[in-house]
Amino acid sequence: MRITDLMIQETMIMDLQATTKDEAIDELIASLNKSGRINDPVLFKEMIYKREAESSTGIGGGIAMPHAKTSAVNEPTVVFAKSRKGLDFAALDDEPAHIFFMIAAPEGAGNTHLRTLAALSRLLIDSDFIAQLMSTDTPAEVSALFDAKQEEAAKQEAAKEKAKAEKAAKAASEASSTTQAPGVIVGNENSEDFVVAVTACPTGIAHTFMAEDALKKKAQEMGINIRVETNGSEGAQNVLTPDEIARAKGVIVAADKNVEMARFDGKPVLQRPVSDGIRKSEELIRKAVNGDAPIYRSQGGSSVKEDGSSAGKMSVGSKIYKDLMNGISHMLPFVVGGGILLAISFLIEQLAGEDNPLFQLLQTIGGGTGAFHFLIPVLAGFIAMSIGDRPALMPGMVGGLMAVNSNAGFLGGLAAGFLAGYVVIGLRKLFKGLPKAIDGLKPILLYPVFGLLIVGAISYYIFDPIFGSLNTWLVDALGNLGTGNAVLLGLLLGGMMSIDMGGPFNKAAYTFAIGVFTSSGNTDGAWMAAVMAGGMVPPLAIALASTFFKSKFTEQERKSGLTNYVLGLSFITEGAIPFAAADPLRVLTSCIIGSAVAGGLTQLWSINVPAPHGGIFVAALANHAMLFLLAVAIGAVISGLILGLWKKSPTLVK
Repeated sequence: MRITDLMIQETMIMDLQATTKDEAIDELIASLNKSGRINDPVLFKEMIYKREAESSTGIGGGIAMPHAKTSAVNEPTVVFAKSRKGLDFAALDDEPAHIFFMIAAPEGAGNTHLRTLAALSRLLIDSDFIAQLMSTDTPAEVSALFDAKQEEAAKQEAAKEKAKAEKAAKAASEASSTTQAPGVIVGNENSEDFVVAVTACPTGIAHTFMAEDALKKKAQEMGINIRVETNGSEGAQNVLTPDEIARAKGVIVAADKNVEMARFDGKPVLQRPVSDGIRKSEELIRKAVNGDAPIYRSQGGSSVKEDGSSAGKMSVGSKIYKDLMNGISHMLPFVVGGGILLAISFLIEQLAGEDNPLFQLLQTIGGGTGAFHFLIPVLAGFIAMSIGDRPALMPGMVGGLMAVNSNAGFLGGLAAGFLAGYVVIGLRKLFKGLPKAIDGLKPILLYPVFGLLIVGAISYYIFDPIFGSLNTWLVDALGNLGTGNAVLLGLLLGGMMSIDMGGPFNKAAYTFAIGVFTSSGNTDGAWMAAVMAGGMVPPLAIALASTFFKSKFTEQERKSGLTNYVLGLSFITEGAIPFAAADPLRVLTSCIIGSAVAGGLTQLWSINVPAPHGGIFVAALANHAMLFLLAVAIGAVISGLILGLWKKSPTLVK
């Protein structure tokens, strides 16, 4: 497939009018929407900004590549745009961006499309090619330039493959005893300097492959051999072999997402953002060759120097949050799937009685012997795995199961997960001095046996009694809260859902509600009502404000606002993120007030929602369905009014 099959001329913008990053993103999205290549501009914009939050896609050298992979995309498309004056896109080199490529990839993008996008990314490393793009005046010239460049690249690739085949044939004829590793080693074959690298970005579309090409190109210039593994949308490609890792003088991990790290144990490893792989490739290669990097130890993903001190570790709070989110993200499918099936079973019970076979079936699948049986073990296991890697998964899950069986519940599961992770780290240190000959026994015998024994014993004698009592007290205390205290807690939980719309505060409130939901035994969903109402308010408020205060919003924002009706009713808080990113003070403040009111009203009216997700689609399962919807409506109207009255007209927004 040619790049120009994705970079269609009708979407190209040869004279971008935007003067700011936000305006540029809006103008590029508008071109996509006009051509029918996307079906949900609001969701697409949300995903674009979500990617920007990871790191700027202004890669430097005058280029910006905002991109997203989402169901909002109908067909894989690349929008080319050129700004003659340039604009500030928060680029990595702080220089203005002149050339823009907005990449829109559907969730089910085929391998051919993904490889084509990777090929596009690799072309943008060539500064001469960028200069040629700057001199184009028409879409036809842009297409012709890309076609010629891709044809040239194809010929070069064919020549490389031919040379590689000839070399392999010659080696075979000479009966060489050297085993050739899979993949391509780039550089000077006579050089003894050899490094390996892994590149990865969150979406795996652009930066992954740009970093790969930049590292290869710079290594060739420096006369250094390099092998690069890419972790892109198609998964890991050109995977590094154990032999290559062992031979390498150093390892470069240029990644903005998790990659498999345990294999680098004992090697000098540079862990940098993927953007450094693009812009600082020479520095990374030089440091890797010289071994100027911390020695990586497989201890919960941390690197330590030779003296044992930490190297580049995240803060304690960030580490705990990361580990907790790893557990929650793996637990949520069980919560949502099992919880909604349970909620439906309650509805059937009301209509047909508890002897109904369908009620019993759904109770079995979703309840204590089905999905809900796994909630706390999965939570504990993946918290442990985030800390201590794979050896910690099993003792963490067993500790979580013991917490369930002893009534230690959610709190006991949390404790068991963190315990198991750090027990395995301790075992690694304890067994570090054992003979190398038995290294292979550590993950399959020593860690499982001793990890399970230690975690199980501590859970049985200490955690279960303590957290069992604490869990019982917490559930009883929440169940016996007076109306005033319950309303205050509802206000707090509802407001937290809007503070960062999917971030740590939002997740903390939702996690608390899930903890009570799964530990109370009756899954009545009192606090779930507060967080669901609070989470539904922001997108609904945006929708209302953009509908009734039209002069305060641009035409594109008004169109996007309509989509937020659906997102809000579906309890998808993130629909408000693009608006919050553009005007955080007014949008967030307005939404927090309305969400807090909605959450407080659910407790004032003693509303229960026995489902962890679904919004309006599970409202009928609430004990007071109409009051729940009224609480959401009141909160949304309050937020919408505040935002509509407070927001400045587009021409006045600075």
